[in-house]
Amino acid sequence: MKNTPIIALDFATLSEVEQFLDLFNEPLFVKVGMELYLQNGPETLKAIKDRGHDIFLDLKLHDIPNTVKGALKGLGKFNIDLINVHAAGGKKMMAAGLEGLRATNPGAKLIAVTQLTSTTETQMRDEQNIQTSIENAVVHYAKITQQAGLDGVVCSPLESTLIRENIGENFLKVTPGIRLESDKTHDQQRVTTPEEAKKLGSTHIVVGRSITQHENPVSRYHEILHRWEG
Repeated sequence: MKNTPIIALDFATLSEVEQFLDLFNEPLFVKVGMELYLQNGPETLKAIKDRGHDIFLDLKLHDIPNTVKGALKGLGKFNIDLINVHAAGGKKMMAAGLEGLRATNPGAKLIAVTQLTSTTETQMRDEQNIQTSIENAVVHYAKITQQAGLDGVVCSPLESTLIRENIGENFLKVTPGIRLESDKTHDQQRVTTPEEAKKLGSTHIVVGRSITQHENPVSRYHEILHRWEG
């Protein structure tokens, strides 16, 4: 699995994806989210894989253990490299999902979402009724994710240091909410630059609109890649 910045393919159609990927002459690590996958189906994954790219399938699965196990067993057949579930589903759900994924794709990594980067502490307390700091909530979710046997978590770069200190270097910390200084934050609340994310302990970064909506996506990708690699 590559360590290059993961490009979020936030498009509605496979045609848009292919037009975007045609701009690049190198293997990429890309994220396929719900908007793209649910509207276009598994053929999207095959088309991207046929081009030689790694895939993070970002579906944030959250259901009863047996359903998540079956879903991941099926999704593993599409040769994905990374996929996620919601840590809020609990250890049994995560462990069952891991078992399902390993049955068809033993090399794929499974990670869990802690708190979305669009979530504020006020929202977490008022709407989720989690009466603690967002940092404590994220670390707690990361710990049960590790106990379930998963490879890491999705978190904000701002929580990567705490997770590294509590769980270790090798636990994956995949962090969206990456922006350059000139970018708008849009609906993300907890954001950093690529350099800051690396210093904080992120193992992978996810970058979407900063690349896909740029007038020169290839140039912007290489700028972010250079800043990420240091």
